[in-house]
Amino acid sequence: MALHKGIILAGGAGSRLYPLTAIVSKQLLPVHDKPLVYYPLSLFLENRLDQICLISTEDQLPLYRKILGDGSQFGIEIDYRAQAQPDGIAQAFLIAKSFIQGAPVALALGDNIFHGSSALAPSFQEFATGATIFAYQVQNPEDYGVIEFSQRGEVLSLEEKPVRPKSRFVAPGLYLYDANVVAYAKQLRPSARGELEITDLNLIYLRHKALRVVELPRSFVWLDAGTNSGSLHDASSFVRNLEKKQGIKIGCPEEAALRSGLIKPAQFKALVRRMPCCEYRSYLESVAE
Repeated sequence: MALHKGIILAGGAGSRLYPLTAIVSKQLLPVHDKPLVYYPLSLFLENRLDQICLISTEDQLPLYRKILGDGSQFGIEIDYRAQAQPDGIAQAFLIAKSFIQGAPVALALGDNIFHGSSALAPSFQEFATGATIFAYQVQNPEDYGVIEFSQRGEVLSLEEKPVRPKSRFVAPGLYLYDANVVAYAKQLRPSARGELEITDLNLIYLRHKALRVVELPRSFVWLDAGTNSGSLHDASSFVRNLEKKQGIKIGCPEEAALRSGLIKPAQFKALVRRMPCCEYRSYLESVAE
């Protein structure tokens, strides 16, 4: 069964970015000239996922609906679900059980930015069974889920935020799962942090010999923009500098929908015409031309 469904987890308390998040969800904060949530959404659109479930807090969902609507402007359907308490990433699969309906599904964290989607495309296109996660080298692996490899490249262990990391490879906030994910998520118990850990879910797949880990190349860029105000600023600076240098924008769901064939050129042009006069519209007009 082809991968068509994706979950964007945009919940959480946002405490690490307080007081920026006192009023608005961190995934709605700007990264350069676009809301942060545009970036994982664009990633899904680039890979032709046309059924999206966005999970956030009850009070923030109206804001997401206001900015994203029902998704029809992008040629997709968006389902909105409320997360009452931030009880861990893996909780998303329990909240979205009726959305998943026994189909494979991707999960992206709403505060993560991925640039270099060509490195990810084969994993989306070829996904069939089991689970696929990604490995990325960082300087601070103790802040993430750490992946330990053998000399032959086999996964030896997965640890969530270990005090003494066994490697510098960590799993960024993008995961692909088969239809077993809901059943496996139901088996999870809260960790010492009181959360349903995504690492524990991946460990179940590892024990079933159904976990694939794809190492991302050095040219790939992953930004975790939700850890603190500095990371949000760094992400904005990166996007601004890249767009200025290359003359193209990243994280534009309208353009991603057009290039992946989810909407036709006539729909794209009509969508752009409805926008107010601004730099964002001018860029999309240049894409249309």
